[in-house]
Amino acid sequence: MNKILLLCAALMLAAICHASKVDTIGVYSDAMHKKIKCVVVTPDSYEKNDKRFPVIYMLHGYSGNYSQWVSIAPDNVTAADKLDVILVLPDGGYGSWYLDSPVDSSIRYETFVSKELVKYIDATYKTAADKQHRAITGLSMGGHGALYLASRHKDIYGAAGSTSGGVDFRPFPKNWDLAKDLGSYETNKQNWDDNTVMTNIDRLQNGDVKLIIDCGVGDFFIDVNRQLHKKLLEKKIDHDYIERPGEHNGQYWSNSIKYQLLFFKNYFEGK
Repeated sequence: MNKILLLCAALMLAAICHASKVDTIGVYSDAMHKKIKCVVVTPDSYEKNDKRFPVIYMLHGYSGNYSQWVSIAPDNVTAADKLDVILVLPDGGYGSWYLDSPVDSSIRYETFVSKELVKYIDATYKTAADKQHRAITGLSMGGHGALYLASRHKDIYGAAGSTSGGVDFRPFPKNWDLAKDLGSYETNKQNWDDNTVMTNIDRLQNGDVKLIIDCGVGDFFIDVNRQLHKKLLEKKIDHDYIERPGEHNGQYWSNSIKYQLLFFKNYFEGK
């Protein structure tokens, strides 16, 4: 069934991206000793000139994969043409939370995304290879991943976003395979504290990374997003924070990502 879904997603990509070029590639991770699949979307203008293009990394949610953004928001993949950017949609594992796990050496998605993948994309594609032209966002687990990675690698990402992000997973110690990544909450509390967005945001000072955060008011993550917003205000870190009607689902994400991609485009252009 998974193979059928992936095939359908690939066919959907081919159908909707008649101008953009869509590649599904395998990038080898030295940290995890395996190839990891990613979708890379280049705009129509990519082959027509020698300019360097900004890159937006888009992270999927828990139990998703590299095709999730395509399946929930297929029209938005054409944003590569509209915004003249490269989109990179990496696989982040079933429930990695984009961490380098302190308890499982096979989970090294922080290293993969922010070091190995960024290095590969910049070496392989015509990218503007600096933080001023690189952004990262994601949904749910990927929203956590985007803010977590941007906080810990502010030299790599100039802008970051989260939609419906699990920005503090400590209130949910029994959910989403988190204990597999971090150990049980009861006996490994320090691991949980060290690897949640809510504490890693302390690494940032105002102006380090441009931030956009949104969450539906009917989402089970709304409270932790509100707490993150409050903390950013207390730290006087500028950010866009949006609440709108919606729940934790594809309908919400397919709408919110439009605003985030425009936010990144404006950032790339210095607006």
